[in-house]
Amino acid sequence: MLLRCQNGFEKWLSAELSAFGCPAVETGAGWAKAPDGKLDVTALEQLCFPHVTLLEPIEVTGDSVNGMAEKIAGFFLETARTERFEGAWPLIVETAGGQDGLGRRADSVTSAVGEVLKKRMSRVAKLASTEQPWGIGEQRGLFIFFADFRRAFVARKAVFGGQRRMADDPLAPSRSYLKLEEAYGVLGREPAPNETVADLGAAPGGWSYSAAKRGARVVAIDNGPLKGGALNNPLIEHRRDDAFRFTPAAGEVFDWMFCDLVEEPHHVMRNLIEPWIARHWCRRFVVILKFGRVDPLALLRELRAPQSVFAQHASGVRIRHLFHDREELTIVGEVTP
Repeated sequence: MLLRCQNGFEKWLSAELSAFGCPAVETGAGWAKAPDGKLDVTALEQLCFPHVTLLEPIEVTGDSVNGMAEKIAGFFLETARTERFEGAWPLIVETAGGQDGLGRRADSVTSAVGEVLKKRMSRVAKLASTEQPWGIGEQRGLFIFFADFRRAFVARKAVFGGQRRMADDPLAPSRSYLKLEEAYGVLGREPAPNETVADLGAAPGGWSYSAAKRGARVVAIDNGPLKGGALNNPLIEHRRDDAFRFTPAAGEVFDWMFCDLVEEPHHVMRNLIEPWIARHWCRRFVVILKFGRVDPLALLRELRAPQSVFAQHASGVRIRHLFHDREELTIVGEVTP
């Protein structure tokens, strides 16, 4: 199988695979190759660093655009001979990082593949969608990954981890807005009108703005100022307080707890996240922990351990390294009633 991660994080992808008993046999810029059959779909959906995993890929090589396109199209036509296509199906193309011009090469090959499919399977070709599927799980389509100019991996099945590039919003006060928008897809849910949100360490307000634009009512806790679409927003109450000192009123339970603080992760977990979840002060959560100088694999082990607050008091917990994350882990889930 071929696993894709954010460029520059191949080391941690390989380490995570080894921790799951499936060491990589080859790595490149933003990808790793591992033996097929070592991890099932359920295990793949638990992994943090892979964004997408191509299952049982074949390797296609060639020097010319048309040569590679013929091989890729031939693989699809052969495997789709008896398949019924009733609606849109994903045709997803990605490239390894750090190679100037590889994207143009991939576009040329993909265009040539499309021409072959139009001639041989016109109706099916029209149903192809280049939009990445939303959410988590296995998808069937045509998935192409270019490792370099003359080598590609091609598969009919892929497992998605929920990570994806998000569209910016000019009113969003900060880049961190994109991380939360992406995290909703990992959780499979987003704030709804009139739900309540506690945004711990909110300034400059990107996460508060994200919830408010969906109609949720937000308490933004931070001594710093709010900006952009969060400033003077009627759905956002700005409380100038320290996130570590803020507690809900007696009997108050927020529908959501957000936390994205530039603090040491164990300090954040011990003094903020654990009390909020163990005391059931919220129903759902989106938390980001900065691993920086902390070993992310060691941190993952702690977060997944049976004695962790997530294992004991939460369900549907997913830990991801998002497309928009830097040296940080995003954790989403629901507090057990």
